[in-house]
Amino acid sequence: MDIKKTLDLLSLSNNVVGLGGCKSRGITLECCEYNLTVFDEKNSKDEIHVIGDDIIKIHHGKLDESNSDVLIQYDNMSALSDPEWNLKIFLSKIKEKSDKIRNSCIKNRLIDSAFYATKAKQGLSDPFAPCWLKCAAYSIADALALYNGKSYSPTHALESIRKFKKNKANESFSVIADVIGLERATPSLLSRMLKSTVGFSDMVEANENSKIIQRKYEYFVNDSLLSDCYFYLGYMNRNILVSIKDTIHKKPELIHVLKTALDIEHDITKTEQLASNIHKLSHDLTNLLSEHA
Repeated sequence: MDIKKTLDLLSLSNNVVGLGGCKSRGITLECCEYNLTVFDEKNSKDEIHVIGDDIIKIHHGKLDESNSDVLIQYDNMSALSDPEWNLKIFLSKIKEKSDKIRNSCIKNRLIDSAFYATKAKQGLSDPFAPCWLKCAAYSIADALALYNGKSYSPTHALESIRKFKKNKANESFSVIADVIGLERATPSLLSRMLKSTVGFSDMVEANENSKIIQRKYEYFVNDSLLSDCYFYLGYMNRNILVSIKDTIHKKPELIHVLKTALDIEHDITKTEQLASNIHKLSHDLTNLLSEHA
């Protein structure tokens, strides 16, 4: 991608802009988008742009950001447009506090996991209970990625997990894989999941993020990376669901989309057992990882 030309086309040449995501870490795949953050102090939704063969995802940020869950996403960011060096100074401060930020995010993800596991267990009759259970599992997956020095990256997650060192914390991923349902990945199921995921994204996000989802699905399936595709689709649905968690009770009809998008079944006994397993795992990992913090 021609950076200068792209910034000109997007009318961003005079803004403070950073490149994040896998493109800035050098571990990108041909299906991956460019994640640009414009530090314009806005709370606007992400925007998707297609330029030639490239997909550009624009996020909006603040140079006085203090939320560790946001700051971790700026780890390894490179400045593309920074006329007054404000971004470089900001990124330097983040690097100085990187361990503290990472540990805070690990703790937050484990708290999230326990919260969603409890939500699933206390609302077993709620058709969304299996959805919250999967949210809990993905939160632990995020915590393990951070513990191993990685970033949130659903596209590259399983590839990274396969390379994790063998230790007690990392071996717990087998529990996560069981809850997420990775062994269920088949071409026909993934095709159905894609259609529902795209529909869910278009209904909730309404920003053409589904174009990125479609491209990554095609890459995974063409390369026979079925489990990676299953993990990715579930992760994207988790992100969208969490973004509307406080209002989803007003839209009970969404469960019909999520049943396929998240590949869930409403087995109360199974959900209760798995929720208990995840809650215990969250607690155990909190104690275990705090010893290594």
